Amino acid sequence: MENLIANLLLLLLGWAWLDALRAREMAIGLARRACAKSGVQLLDQAVALRRLSLRWTRQGVRVHRRYRFEFSEEGIGRRQGHVILTGLRLESLTLDMSEHLSQHLAPDPDSGAEQRP
Repeated sequence: MENLIANLLLLLLGWAWLDALRAREMAIGLARRACAKSGVQLLDQAVALRRLSLRWTRQGVRVHRRYRFEFSEEGIGRRQGHVILTGLRLESLTLDMSEHLSQHLAPDPDSGAEQRP
């Protein structure tokens, strides 16, 4: 019985790790496309996980992740953007374009961001 519980725990940890990697790769791809669409440069080609929580959805409990990334307008300075995913579904993508202007990009239904029901 102990072996069964240990194996189930290892499977659960492995699934959580793979799900986190898939969500991170999706966030990087979304940030890359948003930067290209907006004509800015994604810096460091990476996103950083800022917040992790659980959310209830119609499909049940999903992991809610907020990622931060940095980009540059015309190679001057560093600006921040955010990608918010619930499960593997894009909730929000925001680019802080200037001191007084923020661009919020709505999820594109054709972007493939909703891979899971």
